Amino acid sequence: MSIDTHNTLLARIVDDLAEHGWSLQPLFAPQTLTAKLAEECRTRAAQGELTPASIGRGVAQAVIEGVRGDRIDWLEAGQSVACDQYMALLDELRQALNFGLYLGLEDCESHFALYPPGAFYLKHLDRFRDDDRRAVSVVLYLNQDWQPEHGGALRLYLKSGEVRDVSPVAGTLVVFLSAEMPHEVLPTTCDRLSLTGWFRRRGDNPLLSTM
Repeated sequence: MSIDTHNTLLARIVDDLAEHGWSLQPLFAPQTLTAKLAEECRTRAAQGELTPASIGRGVAQAVIEGVRGDRIDWLEAGQSVACDQYMALLDELRQALNFGLYLGLEDCESHFALYPPGAFYLKHLDRFRDDDRRAVSVVLYLNQDWQPEHGGALRLYLKSGEVRDVSPVAGTLVVFLSAEMPHEVLPTTCDRLSLTGWFRRRGDNPLLSTM
């Protein structure tokens, strides 16, 4: 991807977020990078590094498979070349969002997520009730040759009342405002891989409630 094309893609995400509160980009990451990230996710799973995801935080945090069935492992700088390349792409997006929308996004947290067959995640919002730092959600899918019968779509409940299903095809990026986009993951029939993350802000930002 050329620099001009990449910059145009970032600008499109900024515009989409400002106008609609979400953005879908089918070819955000190069195929070679998504393949390496998928391989790393599977390797971590095979080594037992992915653990059952929980809901809530603090004393209310709990693993409830009837609500959420994925297994996760958080990214940290220096773990692998592929992860560092992906986090660099996210940081470019963070800077573009700050420049275009003045969101005050300070950093990004992200984890691998593997949904085994039968797993799902019920309808929810990404922001905690007692912590509003998560401002923008960002998901990159890592699944090659994904077919409709595999299920596992991300279902978005838009402000317009429309329901939009996004197939988790490798290279596809979904970005949305964390506090304003109810969503769920539909049951999958095979392993479903992604990188899920959040851009976090500094303190309260009134722009987020007016977009």
